[in-house]
Amino acid sequence: MLYLEGQVLEWFENSGYFVFLLSIILNILISVLGILPSVFITAANISFFGFGYGLFLSILGEALGAIVSFYLYRKGINKLKNKVTMNNKYLDRLHQTKGGEAFLLIIALRILPFIPSGLVTLVSAGSKVGILNFSLASTLGKIPALLIEAYSIQQILSRSFQGKIILTISSIIVFCLLFKKNKR
Repeated sequence: MLYLEGQVLEWFENSGYFVFLLSIILNILISVLGILPSVFITAANISFFGFGYGLFLSILGEALGAIVSFYLYRKGINKLKNKVTMNNKYLDRLHQTKGGEAFLLIIALRILPFIPSGLVTLVSAGSKVGILNFSLASTLGKIPALLIEAYSIQQILSRSFQGKIILTISSIIVFCLLFKKNKR
């Protein structure tokens, strides 16, 4: 992740006036791909623009990325409809809902850190929820999640090199334990 953040920072430094647009485009690409975490873009935004502007750009980029992804996924959803299965009661419920219930469910799923964002977008695209409801709910749900992510990143960036190594090793251990638990 540190390599990716460094690469993005280098791109930011070399892009001049287009740096804001580059940040948003990278967030959109990550959202459309649906498999890469956007944390390194958030980290680059915080490092390059400062906490306030970096957080704003991350929220804007992720919101636009979710909207573009929703639109593209909905266009291609008919090809995938019979091939995708869900083993999550919340995602299955989202697939069946519409209106206010879907709106609140999308907000909740965006806030939860263990539900992949791309999966929420894919299931939403295959549901009965409209793009306006999805866009608003998705953005509202992303704000608290991104606030926590940005604050965590800021704290990590302000630590010493030794502190960063300890945090990285601790994160890897926690990730491995969670992966091992989920595999069972």
